[in-house]
Amino acid sequence: MIIRGHKIAGLCIVGAVLLFGQDWTTATSLPKVDFSGLTQAQTARALKLLREQDCSCRCGMKVAECRMKDPSCAYSRGMASVIVDAIRKGQNDRQVLATLAASDIAKGPAEHNQLLEDPVKIPVTNAPARGPANAPVTLVEFSDFQCPFCIAATPQLDAVLKAYPSQVKLIFKQFPLDTHAQAPLAAAAALAAHKQGKFWPMYDGLFAQKGHLSRQGVLTLAGSIGLDMKRFQADLDSPEIKRAVEQDMSDGEHIGVDSTPTLFLNGQRYNGPITLAALKPVLDKELKHPAKPVKTASR
Repeated sequence: MIIRGHKIAGLCIVGAVLLFGQDWTTATSLPKVDFSGLTQAQTARALKLLREQDCSCRCGMKVAECRMKDPSCAYSRGMASVIVDAIRKGQNDRQVLATLAASDIAKGPAEHNQLLEDPVKIPVTNAPARGPANAPVTLVEFSDFQCPFCIAATPQLDAVLKAYPSQVKLIFKQFPLDTHAQAPLAAAAALAAHKQGKFWPMYDGLFAQKGHLSRQGVLTLAGSIGLDMKRFQADLDSPEIKRAVEQDMSDGEHIGVDSTPTLFLNGQRYNGPITLAALKPVLDKELKHPAKPVKTASR
C-alpha cells in the first residue's frame, strides 16, 4: 500500500517556499484549495480559520501552514475543503467549526487496527461500477493506475467479482497520488472513457500497462477500444474531468483515505490484504450478517 507523499515531500517543498518568500499567515491562496464561489469576505473568513486550526495529521502546523509547506498532505487539504464548503453553504464560523469537528478528516490518521471499521458515507453517484446494481455487497476502491499495489490488487478484485457474480459490486474512485507523475493523466483518461461508456475497457488497458503510462500510450489505448478520439482528447484535458478527479480525491480525503489501494466493504474500511483468499471469509460473513447500511452521501 502506498501512502500519499507527506512529510518527506514537505521537506523538499519547504526550501522552495522559503526561497520565494511566501508566508502562510498572509497568503491569499493555498495549494489545492478551491475558493471559487466565495465572496471576498467569505474567502477572508476561510483563510482566517485555516490559519487558526491545527492540522489533524499531527504535524504541529496549522492547516494553512501545512498546505503551504506540505501540499501533498491529505489531512490539511481535506480540512480546508470542509471549511470552504461549509462557508460556501452559508454557515457562520461557529457552524463551520462544528461541521469540521464532526468530519472524519478532522480526526486525523486512524490506527486501522480493525479488519473492518465502522461504516462511513461514500458519494458514488455516477461513479463507474462493475457487477449487479442490486448486489448485497458493494466494494468501493480508491485507486491509482500507477500504484504497484493497485496493479497487484486488480486481478484479485476481478477474481472476487467472478467468485461472487450476483453478490458483489465494485465501484471505482480515482485517487492519483502526488508521487506518481502519470497517475492524474490516467485518472482523467479513465473518466473521459467513462463519458463514452467505456470506463472498464480503459481501466483494464491502463492497469495492463503495469505503471508505464504516457500520453501517447493513453491515446493509443483509447483508439484501440473504439473511442471517439476527437471527443476523448477534448474531455481528457477538460476542466470538467479535472474537477471530477479532484472530487473523487476530496471524497476520499473526507473519510480518511491517504493511501492506495483503499477498499471499503459496504462502507466499512477494510484493512486486510486485497486478495480473494483474504476477502472470501470477510465477504461470506458480510453476506450472512450485513453491516447496518449507511445512506450514500450526497455532494
